[in-house]
Amino acid sequence: MAKDTSDTGAGKPAKKPGRIAQLRTVLEQSRQLDPKIGWWMLLAFVGTWAVIIAIGWAVNWPVYAAILGFPLALLAAAFTMSRRAERAAYARMSGQPGAAGAALTSLRGGWFTDQQPVAVDAGRGGVVEAAMVYRAVGRPGIVLVAEGPTAKAQRLLALERKKTARVAPDVPITTFVISDEEGEGLVPIRKLSSRVQRMRPILAKGDVAVVQKRLRALGGMKLPVPAGMDPNRARVDRRSMRGR
Repeated sequence: MAKDTSDTGAGKPAKKPGRIAQLRTVLEQSRQLDPKIGWWMLLAFVGTWAVIIAIGWAVNWPVYAAILGFPLALLAAAFTMSRRAERAAYARMSGQPGAAGAALTSLRGGWFTDQQPVAVDAGRGGVVEAAMVYRAVGRPGIVLVAEGPTAKAQRLLALERKKTARVAPDVPITTFVISDEEGEGLVPIRKLSSRVQRMRPILAKGDVAVVQKRLRALGGMKLPVPAGMDPNRARVDRRSMRGR
């Protein structure tokens, strides 16, 4: 009797895409945000390889330089793709509700973050024109970031700072307002993560979790803000940015 093979593999988990397939998917998604990303990658690849080969000719090792330079050129192209895609994603996020919270989730190094705002002032304009404050807790202390109309965001940020200081009076509090304008305390969305990441650590590692637990007692707002970053991979989540 012939064996029925129609259900063979029915219970097997779906096979994960390979590394090349993943890179192809990322590149296709990145092209939607930055149509010129392919040309920049090609320029990085050719430029890096050419420089390494030129150095090889100078030291009479052109073949070795070409072999060594090829993977380095690929690495340069991949790095260019990552940076261009991240920059384009931030540009698309700029001005959208939830952008600050999404950017904070890309922080590395033991930060506690949440994409939900801790304070909101919607007024009559709804979520689109609302001022929102997001919070991150790490070794540099507490970071409060406000987004929305600048004047409204600054007022809400001042109120949230006072509330936070009552709960954690001995912890440093740093505030930022998301804005493309220049001024004290103003920072573009694309520079927020790097600005916070460069802050000097002050708290001990064990104290960070203690401060976070105390701040959770303040509660937070539960609004459907859009997600734009992948906190597990600390990079822009381009899939969640599409179609929003």
